[in-house]
Amino acid sequence: MILALQALPLLLLIGLLFSGRVAPVPAVLAALAAAIPAAFVSLPGGVGLPGFLGEQILRGAYLALQPMGVVLAGLLFHAAVSEAEASAGATTATPRRIFIATLLLGCFLESVTGFGVGAVFALASLRGMGVIGAPAGAMALLALCLIPWGGLGPGTLLGAALIGLPAQGIASITALPNAVWLLVLGPVLWRLCRAAGLEVPRAEKWVQLGYLLVVGALLVLCHQLMPFEVVDVIATGLPLMFALWRLDPPRDQAAWRQAAQRLGPYALLTAALLLARAVPNPPAWRPFADLPAFPITHVSLVLGAVALLLLARRAGAMVLAQGAIKRGARPALIMLLYVLLARWMGESGATASLAREAAAALGPLAPYAVPPLGLMAGMVTGTNVGSNAAMMPVQYKLGLAAGLPPMLAPGVHNFVGAAGAGMSFAVTAMICGLLADGTKPAALWRLLWPSLVAVLVIGWGAMALLI
Repeated sequence: MILALQALPLLLLIGLLFSGRVAPVPAVLAALAAAIPAAFVSLPGGVGLPGFLGEQILRGAYLALQPMGVVLAGLLFHAAVSEAEASAGATTATPRRIFIATLLLGCFLESVTGFGVGAVFALASLRGMGVIGAPAGAMALLALCLIPWGGLGPGTLLGAALIGLPAQGIASITALPNAVWLLVLGPVLWRLCRAAGLEVPRAEKWVQLGYLLVVGALLVLCHQLMPFEVVDVIATGLPLMFALWRLDPPRDQAAWRQAAQRLGPYALLTAALLLARAVPNPPAWRPFADLPAFPITHVSLVLGAVALLLLARRAGAMVLAQGAIKRGARPALIMLLYVLLARWMGESGATASLAREAAAALGPLAPYAVPPLGLMAGMVTGTNVGSNAAMMPVQYKLGLAAGLPPMLAPGVHNFVGAAGAGMSFAVTAMICGLLADGTKPAALWRLLWPSLVAVLVIGWGAMALLI
């Protein structure tokens, strides 16, 4: 009976979202209601339920403030640069242009702005080339293959805060399977090109694999040198600039000026983030001694400052800012609710109890439950923040109960959960809505099934090799 009460909030959340008939906000509210009795039966003796719930609401709101700030600031940044991004003209579809639009430019834009923006702009570029239908939608989704660092990593940051481990360490573990997955996505893209009626020559395949190898190597190595929030900006940005220069080198002063105007905001943001992280012991707000501080150099504040600076130079800046904040209000609310659910479940002891029971039931196979659980969490919640808030505490406790190194299960979960989020019910529905041609999510999943299978295989391989 106690175990059933402890499992009910997660089962309810997953079931409601999987049904497709309940929106995220009411689904999480239902899970929160179920979490109250789960917390009641899980709390140690002497801890009152009302006081516990109230304290965790305050702590959860504080933790949620940081990723909520990143999302809102990212949308402000996107509003500030959207005019330059939309200025690219129509071009003829070639394998190289498709590759750049999806696995380089799309990934780069997603790394800075998050919120699926990379896929949206990848789809716009593909349609400008005349690539339409389900192949175009599936190609656009490949731009979301680096979600753990998307929007400067609020989901990774939140997951780490919830389990009390450093985000840098979790991200460095996540980078290893993600780099391998990048190499798999090359053949997936070629399959999609074939579905769109475009054959990729063998020489071009080797060039694209070379680019992906460079991105993957930078993704892994840069975690040893710089903060994880900017790793994806560097890992995709440097190959992207080289690829764009090789594809269409600026031939006159006007072309160079146009290129600088388009890339300037991203260069400014990258420099500002690196400079902020170089400030030693910045002033910080720390209302809870055992939770991460909120420094004035936090990524959300730096991103917001750069976004406002860029917005100030645009006509109708106030309207653009209001639109961005309006768009971000709902996902920010969902983040807050997910964090509250994670705090009530985790701090009451319900999460640890579920993990112990799962580890005992699975025995030596317990570590291999991490990838499918993570993939399911990402597919259902649709965001890395949601996946990590709902399941990373469970995965962490499951890993500890199975005797794994502390960073391993969270790092692998961060990979598979984010990969699932990029092909989730919510995201595929968004892309189908943008296609507006009758394409259904099932058509995208049929094209992307090798990618989904690869996520599980790579996740299991990571668990086997890194234990």
